[in-house]
Amino acid sequence: MHQIRARVHTNARKESISVVSEHVLEISVKEKPLENRANSRVIELVARHFHVPVSKVRLVRGHKRPSKILTVW
Repeated sequence: MHQIRARVHTNARKESISVVSEHVLEISVKEKPLENRANSRVIELVARHFHVPVSKVRLVRGHKRPSKILTVW
């Protein structure tokens, strides 16, 4: 299990993930931070980045903040 720190930018023109360091990601998503849409998209992008199913990624901390902590199995 890996703990990942992420800095999320919502309402972006282009979705992207950039690796800042081994356990830190900078993520941009097109979704607005409404009704948990942006968090869901962040989880999908992180799962794709690590080549794991979405069910293996969990948002641990930062549900309503741009700084988030996620776990990946």
